[in-house]
Amino acid sequence: MSRLEQRFSELKQEGRAALVTFVTAGDPGYDASLAILKGLPAAGADVIELGMPFTDPMADGVAIQLATLRALDAGQTLAKTLQMVREFRVDDQTTPIVLMGYYNPIHRFGVEAFVAQANEAGVDGLIIVDLPPEHDAELAAPAQAAGIDFIRLTTPTTDDARLPRVLERSSGFVYYVSVAGVTGAGSATTEHVTEAIARLRRHTPLPISVGFGIRTPEQAAAIARLADGVVVGSALVDKIATAASPEQAVDNVLALCSALAEGVRAARKA
Repeated sequence: MSRLEQRFSELKQEGRAALVTFVTAGDPGYDASLAILKGLPAAGADVIELGMPFTDPMADGVAIQLATLRALDAGQTLAKTLQMVREFRVDDQTTPIVLMGYYNPIHRFGVEAFVAQANEAGVDGLIIVDLPPEHDAELAAPAQAAGIDFIRLTTPTTDDARLPRVLERSSGFVYYVSVAGVTGAGSATTEHVTEAIARLRRHTPLPISVGFGIRTPEQAAAIARLADGVVVGSALVDKIATAASPEQAVDNVLALCSALAEGVRAARKA
Protein backbone atom coordinates (compact mmCIF):
# COMPACT_ATOMS: atom_id res chain seq x y z
CA MET A 1 0.00 0.00 0.00
CA SER A 2 1.40 3.41 -0.99
CA ARG A 3 1.74 6.25 1.50
CA LEU A 4 -1.21 8.00 -0.14
CA GLU A 5 -3.40 4.91 0.06
CA GLN A 6 -2.35 4.37 3.66
CA ARG A 7 -3.03 7.97 4.68
CA PHE A 8 -6.47 8.20 3.08
CA SER A 9 -7.39 4.76 4.46
CA GLU A 10 -6.41 5.81 7.98
CA LEU A 11 -8.34 9.06 7.75
CA LYS A 12 -11.42 7.27 6.42
CA GLN A 13 -11.32 5.07 9.50
CA GLU A 14 -11.06 8.21 11.64
CA GLY A 15 -14.05 9.66 9.82
CA ARG A 16 -12.44 12.84 8.63
CA ALA A 17 -10.97 14.47 5.55
CA ALA A 18 -7.30 15.06 4.81
CA LEU A 19 -5.75 18.50 4.93
CA VAL A 20 -3.65 18.75 1.76
CA THR A 21 -1.29 21.72 1.80
CA PHE A 22 0.58 23.29 -1.11
CA VAL A 23 3.77 25.32 -0.93
CA THR A 24 6.32 26.14 -3.61
CA ALA A 25 9.72 24.51 -3.18
CA GLY A 26 12.41 27.11 -2.56
CA ASP A 27 10.04 29.93 -1.53
CA PRO A 28 11.23 32.25 0.02
CA GLY A 29 14.60 30.45 -0.05
CA TYR A 30 15.85 26.89 0.31
CA ASP A 31 16.38 26.87 4.09
CA ALA A 32 13.09 28.54 5.00
CA SER A 33 11.21 26.41 2.48
CA LEU A 34 12.71 23.25 3.96
CA ALA A 35 11.76 24.43 7.46
CA ILE A 36 8.17 24.94 6.29
CA LEU A 37 8.13 21.53 4.62
CA LYS A 38 9.44 19.79 7.73
CA GLY A 39 7.03 21.69 9.99
CA LEU A 40 3.82 21.07 8.06
CA PRO A 41 3.02 17.56 9.39
CA ALA A 42 3.23 18.65 13.04
CA ALA A 43 1.07 21.66 12.14
CA GLY A 44 -1.64 19.31 10.86
CA ALA A 45 -0.94 18.70 7.18
CA ASP A 46 -1.91 15.15 6.18
CA VAL A 47 -0.60 15.32 2.60
CA ILE A 48 1.89 17.83 1.20
CA GLU A 49 1.92 19.12 -2.35
CA LEU A 50 5.30 20.63 -3.19
CA GLY A 51 5.36 22.92 -6.19
CA MET A 52 8.17 22.55 -8.70
CA PRO A 53 9.05 26.13 -9.78
CA PHE A 54 8.66 26.86 -13.49
CA THR A 55 8.93 30.11 -15.43
CA ASP A 56 5.50 29.80 -17.07
CA PRO A 57 2.99 28.50 -14.48
CA MET A 58 -0.06 28.98 -16.69
CA ALA A 59 -2.60 27.32 -14.37
CA ASP A 60 -1.60 29.43 -11.39
CA GLY A 61 -2.81 32.79 -10.19
CA VAL A 62 -0.71 35.74 -9.07
CA ALA A 63 0.14 34.38 -5.60
CA ILE A 64 1.74 31.17 -6.85
CA GLN A 65 3.27 32.88 -9.89
CA LEU A 66 5.08 35.24 -7.53
CA ALA A 67 6.08 32.34 -5.27
CA THR A 68 7.60 30.61 -8.27
CA LEU A 69 9.55 33.74 -9.20
CA ARG A 70 10.83 34.13 -5.63
CA ALA A 71 11.97 30.51 -5.63
CA LEU A 72 13.69 30.76 -9.01
CA ASP A 73 15.37 34.03 -8.01
CA ALA A 74 16.65 32.26 -4.89
CA GLY A 75 18.23 29.57 -7.09
CA GLN A 76 15.72 26.75 -6.76
CA THR A 77 16.04 23.95 -9.32
CA LEU A 78 14.31 20.63 -9.86
CA ALA A 79 17.39 18.87 -8.46
CA LYS A 80 17.15 21.00 -5.31
CA THR A 81 13.44 20.20 -5.01
CA LEU A 82 14.24 16.48 -5.05
CA GLN A 83 16.93 17.12 -2.46
CA MET A 84 14.36 18.82 -0.22
CA VAL A 85 12.27 15.66 -0.33
CA ARG A 86 15.33 13.58 0.60
CA GLU A 87 16.00 15.81 3.59
CA PHE A 88 12.35 15.68 4.64
CA ARG A 89 12.40 11.88 4.53
CA VAL A 90 15.27 11.70 7.03
CA ASP A 91 12.78 12.42 9.82
CA ASP A 92 9.40 11.62 8.23
CA GLN A 93 8.68 8.32 6.50
CA THR A 94 4.89 8.49 6.62
CA THR A 95 3.61 11.85 5.30
CA PRO A 96 2.84 11.62 1.58
CA ILE A 97 4.57 14.15 -0.67
CA VAL A 98 3.18 14.97 -4.09
CA LEU A 99 5.21 17.05 -6.55
CA MET A 100 3.02 19.46 -8.49
CA GLY A 101 3.91 21.45 -11.54
CA TYR A 102 4.52 21.40 -15.27
CA TYR A 103 6.08 18.95 -17.68
CA ASN A 104 8.79 21.18 -19.19
CA PRO A 105 11.28 21.00 -16.28
CA ILE A 106 10.83 17.21 -16.06
CA HIS A 107 11.31 16.83 -19.82
CA ARG A 108 14.52 18.87 -19.65
CA PHE A 109 15.72 16.91 -16.61
CA GLY A 110 15.01 13.67 -18.41
CA VAL A 111 11.98 11.52 -17.60
CA GLU A 112 13.94 8.38 -16.77
CA ALA A 113 16.34 10.22 -14.47
CA PHE A 114 13.51 12.19 -12.85
CA VAL A 115 11.37 9.15 -12.11
CA ALA A 116 14.34 7.25 -10.69
CA GLN A 117 15.46 10.14 -8.48
CA ALA A 118 11.92 11.02 -7.37
CA ASN A 119 11.33 7.41 -6.35
CA GLU A 120 14.66 7.28 -4.50
CA ALA A 121 13.98 10.59 -2.76
CA GLY A 122 10.62 9.45 -1.42
CA VAL A 123 8.12 11.20 -3.71
CA ASP A 124 4.69 9.56 -3.56
CA GLY A 125 2.76 11.22 -6.36
CA LEU A 126 2.82 13.67 -9.26
CA ILE A 127 0.34 16.29 -10.42
CA ILE A 128 1.40 17.59 -13.83
CA VAL A 129 -1.20 20.11 -14.87
CA ASP A 130 -0.27 20.44 -18.55
CA LEU A 131 0.10 16.74 -19.43
CA PRO A 132 -3.26 15.34 -20.62
CA PRO A 133 -4.07 11.61 -20.61
CA GLU A 134 -3.36 11.39 -24.34
CA HIS A 135 0.32 11.70 -23.36
CA ASP A 136 0.32 9.09 -20.57
CA ALA A 137 3.25 7.29 -22.16
CA GLU A 138 5.41 10.38 -21.58
CA LEU A 139 5.34 10.30 -17.78
CA ALA A 140 2.28 8.69 -16.17
CA ALA A 141 3.15 5.16 -17.29
CA PRO A 142 6.83 5.23 -16.22
CA ALA A 143 6.00 6.98 -12.95
CA GLN A 144 3.35 4.44 -12.00
CA ALA A 145 5.63 1.60 -13.04
CA ALA A 146 8.07 2.93 -10.44
CA GLY A 147 5.36 3.08 -7.76
CA ILE A 148 4.67 6.83 -7.98
CA ASP A 149 0.99 7.78 -8.15
CA PHE A 150 -0.19 9.99 -11.00
CA ILE A 151 -2.95 12.28 -9.78
CA ARG A 152 -5.40 13.81 -12.22
CA LEU A 153 -7.08 17.18 -12.12
CA THR A 154 -10.77 17.33 -12.94
CA THR A 155 -12.73 20.55 -13.35
CA PRO A 156 -16.31 21.81 -13.61
CA THR A 157 -15.92 21.57 -17.40
CA THR A 158 -14.79 17.92 -17.42
CA ASP A 159 -18.01 16.30 -18.65
CA ASP A 160 -19.18 12.70 -18.30
CA ALA A 161 -17.87 11.84 -21.75
CA ARG A 162 -14.36 13.05 -20.90
CA LEU A 163 -14.13 11.85 -17.29
CA PRO A 164 -13.45 8.14 -17.97
CA ARG A 165 -10.47 9.06 -20.16
CA VAL A 166 -9.11 11.52 -17.60
CA LEU A 167 -9.47 9.03 -14.74
CA GLU A 168 -8.26 5.96 -16.65
CA ARG A 169 -4.70 5.99 -15.26
CA SER A 170 -5.40 8.15 -12.21
CA SER A 171 -4.11 6.89 -8.87
CA GLY A 172 -3.56 8.16 -5.32
CA PHE A 173 -6.51 10.54 -5.29
CA VAL A 174 -8.48 12.75 -7.66
CA TYR A 175 -7.97 16.51 -7.40
CA TYR A 176 -11.20 18.36 -8.15
CA VAL A 177 -10.60 21.97 -9.20
CA SER A 178 -13.77 23.50 -7.82
CA VAL A 179 -13.78 26.69 -9.90
CA ALA A 180 -12.94 27.43 -13.51
CA GLY A 181 -9.81 29.55 -13.67
CA VAL A 182 -6.40 29.79 -12.03
CA THR A 183 -5.27 29.04 -8.49
CA GLY A 184 -6.42 31.55 -5.88
CA ALA A 185 -9.71 32.16 -7.67
CA GLY A 186 -13.02 32.57 -5.84
CA SER A 187 -14.42 29.56 -4.05
CA ALA A 188 -17.28 27.37 -5.22
CA THR A 189 -20.57 26.94 -3.36
CA THR A 190 -21.12 23.86 -1.22
CA GLU A 191 -24.05 22.93 -3.47
CA HIS A 192 -21.78 22.88 -6.50
CA VAL A 193 -19.11 20.85 -4.69
CA THR A 194 -21.71 18.36 -3.40
CA GLU A 195 -23.01 17.74 -6.92
CA ALA A 196 -19.50 17.52 -8.39
CA ILE A 197 -18.30 14.98 -5.82
CA ALA A 198 -21.39 12.83 -6.33
CA ARG A 199 -20.71 12.82 -10.07
CA LEU A 200 -17.04 11.93 -9.60
CA ARG A 201 -17.90 9.08 -7.23
CA ARG A 202 -19.95 7.51 -10.00
CA HIS A 203 -16.75 7.29 -12.06
CA THR A 204 -14.01 6.42 -9.55
CA PRO A 205 -13.47 4.76 -6.15
CA LEU A 206 -10.42 6.98 -5.50
CA PRO A 207 -10.48 9.59 -2.71
CA ILE A 208 -11.56 13.01 -3.94
CA SER A 209 -9.76 16.15 -2.79
CA VAL A 210 -11.17 19.60 -3.51
CA GLY A 211 -9.10 22.73 -4.03
CA PHE A 212 -8.94 26.25 -5.47
CA GLY A 213 -10.28 29.19 -3.46
CA ILE A 214 -10.15 27.62 0.03
CA ARG A 215 -8.52 30.13 2.35
CA THR A 216 -10.01 29.97 5.85
CA PRO A 217 -10.61 27.32 8.52
CA GLU A 218 -14.34 27.81 8.02
CA GLN A 219 -14.13 27.19 4.27
CA ALA A 220 -11.88 24.19 4.89
CA ALA A 221 -14.38 22.75 7.36
CA ALA A 222 -17.25 23.17 4.90
CA ILE A 223 -15.38 21.24 2.21
CA ALA A 224 -14.16 18.63 4.73
CA ARG A 225 -17.78 17.66 5.38
CA LEU A 226 -18.16 16.79 1.69
CA ALA A 227 -14.81 15.59 0.34
CA ASP A 228 -12.03 13.16 1.26
CA GLY A 229 -9.44 15.92 1.14
CA VAL A 230 -9.24 19.72 1.36
CA VAL A 231 -6.47 21.41 -0.65
CA VAL A 232 -5.12 24.81 0.43
CA GLY A 233 -2.32 26.56 -1.45
CA SER A 234 -2.57 30.25 -2.26
CA ALA A 235 -3.57 31.22 1.29
CA LEU A 236 -0.41 29.59 2.65
CA VAL A 237 1.76 31.08 -0.08
CA ASP A 238 0.38 34.54 0.73
CA LYS A 239 1.74 34.16 4.25
CA ILE A 240 5.22 33.90 2.76
CA ALA A 241 4.69 36.90 0.49
CA THR A 242 3.62 39.18 3.34
CA ALA A 243 6.20 38.05 5.90
CA ALA A 244 8.87 40.49 7.05
CA SER A 245 11.54 37.79 7.19
CA PRO A 246 12.08 34.14 6.24
CA GLU A 247 11.68 33.17 9.90
CA GLN A 248 8.34 34.95 10.09
CA ALA A 249 7.28 33.26 6.85
CA VAL A 250 7.87 29.85 8.43
CA ASP A 251 5.93 30.79 11.56
CA ASN A 252 3.03 32.34 9.67
CA VAL A 253 2.60 29.40 7.27
CA LEU A 254 2.64 26.85 10.07
CA ALA A 255 0.22 28.92 12.18
CA LEU A 256 -2.30 29.06 9.33
CA CYS A 257 -1.82 25.34 8.68
CA SER A 258 -2.66 24.62 12.32
CA ALA A 259 -5.82 26.72 12.12
CA LEU A 260 -6.89 25.01 8.90
CA ALA A 261 -6.21 21.61 10.45
CA GLU A 262 -8.43 22.46 13.41
CA GLY A 263 -11.24 23.35 11.01
CA VAL A 264 -10.84 20.15 9.02
CA ARG A 265 -10.68 17.94 12.12
CA ALA A 266 -13.70 19.58 13.73
CA ALA A 267 -15.82 19.15 10.61
CA ARG A 268 -16.40 15.41 10.98
CA LYS A 269 -16.60 15.46 14.78
CA ALA A 270 -19.70 17.62 14.87
